[in-house]
Amino acid sequence: MASIKLKGDTSGEVTISAPAVAGTTTLELPATSSTLATQNALGVRNLIINGDMRIAQRGTSSSSYSSGDTYLTLDRWRSNISTAGTWTMSQDTDVPIGEGFATSMKWDCTTANSSLSANSYLYATQYLEGQNLQQLKKGTANAESLTLSFWVKSNKTGTYIAYLFDVDTPSYRYISKSYTINTADTWEKKTITYAGDTIGALDNDNARSLDLLFWLVAGTDFTSGTLQTSWGTTVNANRAVGQVNLADSTSNYINITGVQLEVGEGASDFEFLPYDVQLARCQRYCVAYGGVGTYEPFGIGVETSGTNASIQLGLPVTMRGSISLTASNVGDIRVSDGSAFAAATAINIDQRGFQQVMFNATVASGLAATKACRLIANNSLAPRIIFTSEL
Repeated sequence: MASIKLKGDTSGEVTISAPAVAGTTTLELPATSSTLATQNALGVRNLIINGDMRIAQRGTSSSSYSSGDTYLTLDRWRSNISTAGTWTMSQDTDVPIGEGFATSMKWDCTTANSSLSANSYLYATQYLEGQNLQQLKKGTANAESLTLSFWVKSNKTGTYIAYLFDVDTPSYRYISKSYTINTADTWEKKTITYAGDTIGALDNDNARSLDLLFWLVAGTDFTSGTLQTSWGTTVNANRAVGQVNLADSTSNYINITGVQLEVGEGASDFEFLPYDVQLARCQRYCVAYGGVGTYEPFGIGVETSGTNASIQLGLPVTMRGSISLTASNVGDIRVSDGSAFAAATAINIDQRGFQQVMFNATVASGLAATKACRLIANNSLAPRIIFTSEL
């Protein structure tokens, strides 16, 4: 029985036995960043969820966005805007060719603002749980660097800002880095490395600890200082220095995909997870029902009075924490018990666990206490019931 020894840079030797081969063959693997990344690819290395923009449970497009801090379409990607024009945010099929991506996040300016207020801003962000970040060793002498890589395309060239924001430290700490879109209407890959932070440990819990932000618009409140390229306490004027005004024309757009944030000083190839795995990771924060079938079921339960039904539903994954419910097009939802087919007038959360929820469906009349029932869409794709446990 012969052996083959694979020798890497720092990982020691792995011996593989093979029959009918005399002697020992040693293959030296070069110490490239790709090799080292492969050695460390046994787990999920991308700290970003839905970085390839595949999951959009809330819908694939949201228009007329001009104010608010909210989730619009793509799962895990939160939007925040103030006096920065009006936008459509969508899941788009424009992607870098030959890189394995099918979708991107697109921002399209529909009403321009070429004269920003001092406090104008628009950014896309993802919040990360502290318990998923303990390997960063933040707040210790061994704090790890982080590398951000992504693909970006825009008609507007110039300087853009991407930054990390620690919300656990009482004084809030952050680090900003710039990147440049060099050629209009062309996909470009960007890589940014952030040094480790030896101050301010991240809480080991299921709450928001670290944010990744892509600035798209920033007024002078955020651009009048000096860009904070090392970790420090928050100074608003230093957060987005140099950021172009993407809101200055209705011709402006930006697409982003392949967002990966990983431990270390080098970027590895984007980590493509199976669709079901990525969906389950997103469902920890959002589970959406509706839009699948014209008589889609939303749960089963019991009628507790002539105007109310208590509905129980098991969720596909354990959600992060306390669950909230939002419902749209409620008038197209029916309580059905075999005889009654009553239109809902309101749907509200009642009791909640991390994987089970009970909610009430209110109708004008027609129900009977103690009768079993189900909640269904009424020959419509419009109704949506969304359970959220976002950071």
